[in-house]
Amino acid sequence: MKIYINSLLSGAKNARGTVIIIDVFRAFSTAAFAFVGGAEKIILVNGAQKALELKKKGYGDICFGEVDGIKPDGFDFGNSPYEISNSNIEGKVLIQSTMAGTAGVVAAKNADDIYLGSLVIAEATVKSIKKSKPQIIDIIAMGSGGEFRTDEDEQCALYLRNLLEGRLPDIAAVKKLILTGNESDKFDDSTLTHFHPQDRELALQINSIPFAIKVKKIDGLLIASPVDTN
Repeated sequence: MKIYINSLLSGAKNARGTVIIIDVFRAFSTAAFAFVGGAEKIILVNGAQKALELKKKGYGDICFGEVDGIKPDGFDFGNSPYEISNSNIEGKVLIQSTMAGTAGVVAAKNADDIYLGSLVIAEATVKSIKKSKPQIIDIIAMGSGGEFRTDEDEQCALYLRNLLEGRLPDIAAVKKLILTGNESDKFDDSTLTHFHPQDRELALQINSIPFAIKVKKIDGLLIASPVDTN
């Protein structure tokens, strides 16, 4: 098993084998909590307009995500694990569009398998991947807008690699490194009301959710669903 760590949209475009697309703050933490809340599945797209078009055509019930961190016009929810955790989404089909996470999934056209990556599902993701014993694992830290590296995604990538290789990093140390990073600061800025402080708290509940999230292409759509690892 060969494990690679790459970053940003360029990394996603070149990814091969079993690919983990990471977006800790906040896309794939939000997706994980959506499934905790009973969402049936999530359709992943690149672009708010595409999401709205799919909803209009009846492919999904709810649009959630962001453009520059902010909920786009016409969306039901933003890119917030706190917001999605406090919403009634049980049995609903969700459509998600973000500038980093879902854009990375769409860009990973050469992947054999795609998993969504975040810290809340890190251990479950590793368990699921190990069952299939892939020869190549490509871990992609999407960063900010798919253009700039960020501490939380890079640290998540390293954490996943350590777990895949049989090491158990200090979770408190991982959290501390992320909390000292510049992306953490925005959750304390009262003028950035779209970044709930609880989003950071939820996203850093490492290994708190017991399922992985795998993406499959079905009828031309990228569909994310939870994978039981028990």
